[in-house]
Amino acid sequence: MAQPITTRFGKFRILLDLAGTGTYSAPCGFTSKSLTLNKSLSEVSIPDCDDPDAPIVIARDVESISASVSGEGVLAASAIVTWLDAYEGTNSVAVKVEVEFSTGTVTWTGNMHIESLEIGAEQGGRAILNVSMQSDGALVRTDTF
Repeated sequence: MAQPITTRFGKFRILLDLAGTGTYSAPCGFTSKSLTLNKSLSEVSIPDCDDPDAPIVIARDVESISASVSGEGVLAASAIVTWLDAYEGTNSVAVKVEVEFSTGTVTWTGNMHIESLEIGAEQGGRAILNVSMQSDGALVRTDTF
């Protein structure tokens, strides 16, 4: 059995371009992060015209697509102003999500709104940051495999 090609935490990057210059950077501090791709579906019941007593089949059509990014980790001094600036603006920010393998990279680019920022801490621990972003329009995927 051949082992699959996988990637490491550091090769999954969430990058922001607040200035809109095409220069993306990853704010420091995430210890976990995720990209979620969603489809909103509508359902329609399709009857069997030859056998009205047969079970109805459910068909589904895509109504919309969206993406979200979430991350959590330590509250890094070098990143807090970036996250606050992205949250406080009324416009979405340019985002790039990269997953790099030894055989190539999958990249999504587009705009996202910072939906929520949660800053917290517990006695005896470090301050933490939780970030949630929602797509504003389509994310464009490119592959270099």
